[in-house]
Amino acid sequence: MAKRIDVSGLSAYYGSHLAIEDISMTVEPRSVTAFIGPSGCGKSTFLRTLNRMHEVTPGGRVEGKVLLDDENLYGANVDPVTVRRTVGMVFQRPNPFPTMSIFDNVAAGLKLNGSYKKSQLPDIVEKSLRGANLWNEVKDRLNKPGSGLSGGQQQRLCIARAIAVEPDVLLMDEPCSALDPISTLAIEDLIGELKERFTIVIVTHNMQQAARVSDRTAFFNLAAVGKPGKLIEIDETERIFSNPSVQATEDYISGRFG
Repeated sequence: MAKRIDVSGLSAYYGSHLAIEDISMTVEPRSVTAFIGPSGCGKSTFLRTLNRMHEVTPGGRVEGKVLLDDENLYGANVDPVTVRRTVGMVFQRPNPFPTMSIFDNVAAGLKLNGSYKKSQLPDIVEKSLRGANLWNEVKDRLNKPGSGLSGGQQQRLCIARAIAVEPDVLLMDEPCSALDPISTLAIEDLIGELKERFTIVIVTHNMQQAARVSDRTAFFNLAAVGKPGKLIEIDETERIFSNPSVQATEDYISGRFG
């Protein structure tokens, strides 16, 4: 079940380095929110704080709150592994497990959780591959390695793997940056379908993509080199691209910097 994200006063550090500072925003359920902004402004760092992946980096820590509905993901008794199951992630480059079959790639998270009977796996794998618009392309070679698929198919396989465990939120860190235009279009169409079931947050350097796929867009920027990234504004995507509230947003979108 898709859930709402409420972030308040969030800052993220790498050791003593403050990477992003005092970010507050709301991400509505069953919607797509895009993060845009120049390289190094903290978009991906912020995305990784939403499922506690930021902590995996040595010295990574946060201050502030991330609420999933009413549960603080950084609460004292919250297991980060459980958070990452609830808030799934698709990375920039497709990363299927190279030694596993297509079937086992999709089932990997389910087997790790141990909460499903073996007899249920075929149905869940099929449902997940259908949900990623990949079933018809791979149904006759489920036992072949996932690494044998094309780049676009591999990325959809990773999406199938992410949705198989039924997360509430799906994070996507530049999911199309390594793909050709046709594969990119397939992923964008898929994002539009998946938002019916999931809350989706996407980082993209492609502003046309943000305009195409998202309901709301957040613009991040740096005050200066070496300064922490900040959220400049967040609004309905149409408004951000047609009539932003902040001059820096308009300057970035119009190509004056970035």
